[in-house]
Amino acid sequence: MRMLQAGLTVKGPVATANVAAFMGLATKLIERDPTAPGIGVFHGPSGYGKTYASIFAQNRTRAIRVEVGDYWTRKTLLKSVLAEAGLQARGTIADMAEAVIRILGDDPHRPLIIDEADRLVDKRMIELVRDLQDKSTAPIILIGEEHLPTKLATVERVHNRVLDWVAAEPTDLEDARALAASLCPRLTLEDDLLAEIVNRSDGRARRIVVNLIRASEIARNLGVMRLDRAAWGNNGFFDSRPPSPRNIAALARGM
Repeated sequence: MRMLQAGLTVKGPVATANVAAFMGLATKLIERDPTAPGIGVFHGPSGYGKTYASIFAQNRTRAIRVEVGDYWTRKTLLKSVLAEAGLQARGTIADMAEAVIRILGDDPHRPLIIDEADRLVDKRMIELVRDLQDKSTAPIILIGEEHLPTKLATVERVHNRVLDWVAAEPTDLEDARALAASLCPRLTLEDDLLAEIVNRSDGRARRIVVNLIRASEIARNLGVMRLDRAAWGNNGFFDSRPPSPRNIAALARGM
């Protein structure tokens, strides 16, 4: 049975399959023909590691990266992009848009990554992103939930400018090994336990990380440096399901 070796240390970010997929999308946009569309879309369910992959790519490509807030307006979006580029926002919305276009156009191989892009479609702000890309020619990557492509299909002028659509995939056993090596470098985790963690976590990287942290706690409590499914025992797995409502009256009677 393949295992992670105790004491293994992984330096830097973990290059999961979704990190590789995101980097592939970024590279395709950066190296595209000048006549090709300049927008890429990376989509998938919550917890699949999309944001983590985008931060990895940001560090590798010097990208400007923003995460759209629920309260954002066009002005907030432009101010945030300028702030990430190290500039202070000045003037009207039109002035700020022109400033963003200049910054992006000065280095057309430097991507702009926009996380939570679903909100831009919902708020009818996505046309602003199209304008920024059209006039700067810089690559722009939109990150969102599984239905982001469907939402973008309703905005034809944006939809037609998408070069590629890349779906984030659930975390597999190989990725779980890499995450475990990074998070639990002195703990040997057997594949049978890692496979169970992946299954119980529904392949969602965020939940897998929580369960790996739990594995470290269980191993520490047991005083062991090796953990398999049998040693995990009856300890619960984190699956993010909320607890069932308690019978408060019964609890009160038991006091």
